[in-house]
Amino acid sequence: MEQLPFSQYVVAGALGLGLAACSGFRVFVPLLAASIAYRTGFLTPAVGFVWLGSWPAVLTLAVATLAELAGYYLPWVDNVLDAITTPASFVAGTILMTSALPQLDPTLRWTLGILVGGGTAGLVQSSTALLRAGSSAATGGLANPVLATIENTLALGGVVLTLLLPLLAAALVLGQLLFILSRLRRWRRRGLPVTEESFE
Repeated sequence: MEQLPFSQYVVAGALGLGLAACSGFRVFVPLLAASIAYRTGFLTPAVGFVWLGSWPAVLTLAVATLAELAGYYLPWVDNVLDAITTPASFVAGTILMTSALPQLDPTLRWTLGILVGGGTAGLVQSSTALLRAGSSAATGGLANPVLATIENTLALGGVVLTLLLPLLAAALVLGQLLFILSRLRRWRRRGLPVTEESFE
């Protein structure tokens, strides 16, 4: 098997990281984008992930994406979705990161997928869930559609940016993660509860 240049591994890793982060905003949007990219040949999946580019996968993910995008506009339903999508985002992030890494030892691919992809998606999803819970408590869910629109935009825009400019998208993701972690560490040190205002 021909060894790829190091730069291609960097780009593939950045691509996987960007898509994984987007799955923290919406689980199925980046999965659908990856599925279409694999189906059309825009991207080549890693060994074992050809199924993600199949027509059944594309159609199933398209339906799931529409349902997820619409569901977040329904007050309180969005909180139920958060409970479901928090673990689902970890799985999606793992799949997206692992499927994007070419010609790596399977153990290394899955380790990076779980730690980097799943971890990033879980952290982003947890922060958005905290924001939504704070919004629900403060406004009775009336402000949640605004949050849903912002998250939908970030998911869709993030996917487009990641597919076109993966290195830039990865740099933005890393900056966002550092911001979230620094905020959480600061509040934990002060013993303050994490609320919607925490991320303002």
